Amino acid sequence: MKQVKTVSDLERIKSKYLQNQSENEDNGTVEIKIGMSTCGIASGAVEIMSVMSEECEFQAIDAIVKQTGCLGYCYAEPMVEVKLPGAKPKVFGYVDKKRAREIIEKYIIRGETVDGEIEVSYQTIKD
Repeated sequence: MKQVKTVSDLERIKSKYLQNQSENEDNGTVEIKIGMSTCGIASGAVEIMSVMSEECEFQAIDAIVKQTGCLGYCYAEPMVEVKLPGAKPKVFGYVDKKRAREIIEKYIIRGETVDGEIEVSYQTIKD
């Protein structure tokens, strides 16, 4: 990755990021982020990322499964944030292999509520 040296460099990166987000939203792609900070990794997040990637592929779900840093709720690791097209992100805590599959089956595929959602206390800045 190129080094950011100026404000205009940062603005270009932001613009590209927002464009990618918009494209994912437009084409119906589900975005799944796995909290992979130190506490997440220690709690089993690497395994959860693998399970969710494999399950999405098996279920033929158009999803981007990626790692992210700290989600801010270390007590609830491993954590998963799911962003369905046109919906606000939902964060799930204490995710094990069984819950990972439940999140995919119930929330992503059928749109049902899944226990263990953590109330999101942040907003995404888009401008």
